[in-house]
Amino acid sequence: MVDIATLLTDLADESADLDANVAGLSDSDWARLTPAPGWTIAHQIAHLAWTDHVARQSVSDHEAFGRTLTAAALEPTTFVDRGAAEFLAPPPELLARWRAGRGALAEALTATPPGTRLPWFGMMMSPVSTATGRIMETWAHGQDVADALGITRTPTARLRNVAFLGARTLGHSFTSNGLPAPAEPVRVELEAPGGEHWAYGPEDAPNRLVGPALDFCLLVTQRRHPADLALQATGDEAGEWLGLAQAFAGPPGAGREPAR
Repeated sequence: MVDIATLLTDLADESADLDANVAGLSDSDWARLTPAPGWTIAHQIAHLAWTDHVARQSVSDHEAFGRTLTAAALEPTTFVDRGAAEFLAPPPELLARWRAGRGALAEALTATPPGTRLPWFGMMMSPVSTATGRIMETWAHGQDVADALGITRTPTARLRNVAFLGARTLGHSFTSNGLPAPAEPVRVELEAPGGEHWAYGPEDAPNRLVGPALDFCLLVTQRRHPADLALQATGDEAGEWLGLAQAFAGPPGAGREPAR
């Protein structure tokens, strides 16, 4: 089990990498469209600022988070877009808001006892799970920004957090699409950026998903179509998972069209 301090360091580093990519942008670049339909780079950062705010509610203001859950239930298909739109601001203000919010969330998680159960969308989370989810979101939306700017990011060991969450959300990927969770486990074997191997699931599982860790992370965050990734699936459940994988909470995402 990774401790919260290590995860918050990874989250701070992931945020700093994205921050460096947007801090010097012109107003016209902040208005660039990203691969997410209708979302500019400003929307991406506003979304991260909003979700940090909501995550902090789940830690320290359960009454406010309850109101957030009610709003989400009333607008399940537009709630996330509305949250990003509400947090939009001129770039200097937006950047300051994101920086302050992510710092406040880190402080709140640091002060939360390890065994605390925190409410989230359709589940309860530990502080460790919340931090892991924030790393995944920051990395995924950072990919959208990088794609909009034509930047190729260098994969880091922080991908382990995204890969771990991606493997853990196998069942959620199916149930969010109205399907039963697989009866058989899936073994995930990944080539990590540093050359080592990361593996999840039973070694003898007949269903397997094998390939680069970067590609698996792009799959489970739905930042690339499965056809554009070097992932090999063995077994019916693993093959079906390729088209459903989703590490984030909420209804099924639309995914991305194949590039080729």
